[in-house]
Amino acid sequence: MRLDRAVLELASIQFPHLDQEPFLDRLNEMASHLGDRLRNFNDGREFVEKAREYLFGELGFHGNAADYFDPLNSCLNQVLERRTGIPISLSVMYMEVARRLQMPVYGIGLPRHFIIQFDDGNYDAYIDPYHGGRAVTPREILMLASGADRESGVIPAITPAMLPQMLRRVSKKEIAMRMIRNLQRDYITKKDWPRALETVSLLILGAGEAGRGDDAELAAAHKLRGALHSELSHFSAARADLEAYLAIAPEAADREEIMKQIGKIQRRASRLN
Repeated sequence: MRLDRAVLELASIQFPHLDQEPFLDRLNEMASHLGDRLRNFNDGREFVEKAREYLFGELGFHGNAADYFDPLNSCLNQVLERRTGIPISLSVMYMEVARRLQMPVYGIGLPRHFIIQFDDGNYDAYIDPYHGGRAVTPREILMLASGADRESGVIPAITPAMLPQMLRRVSKKEIAMRMIRNLQRDYITKKDWPRALETVSLLILGAGEAGRGDDAELAAAHKLRGALHSELSHFSAARADLEAYLAIAPEAADREEIMKQIGKIQRRASRLN
């Protein structure tokens, strides 16, 4: 799985006629220019420092704090065009530039944040692309994961004992699924039901792939897709999803309410026939 192509494919939800090639070429060019700045490709510390100077200093990539929930922040083509994004999309940009230079950079899916790790066996650093591509300490990682205010220094809910598990490297599929969830959140916030529907369908496909789906996640996705179908007056599809939800979660606490919703959908559909 090519992460850059997969993420650009997600961007086609927002840009249906998106041509990936110019943006893949842009990543190639960025990697080439960064490579020209490296004296020694075996020096991990130099790579991390030069990547920060080039990507976040010279090119000016930065976190979009002003409009964090804009769906464009999750579209790699727009991240490259506007040079701004959210933690995971800026991390993907960095990872793909590094991959082209055969540098070992991995995604780390913290709660509430996303960072990357450089680790070549000699030099190891955790890097925060959202905050200028700088290396972060274990305490700062805990604060990022907790959503704590950096200035207050308060770290609620997250403890140092949780750090090893939080620093687990995530797969390309896990990165793509997290980006889909972000897009789903953003489209629902903006009441963009058709695009939200596309994201939920992708989540259902991913969650159920090869029998590895989580039943609770799959049930919740069917329930949400049923609600979206209902908003769009897709009554047959809405009913099918809500029935799938009850089939996966027969003991659901809201079973009675869902049965009532199915009844309303049937009545609304019958009035249109």
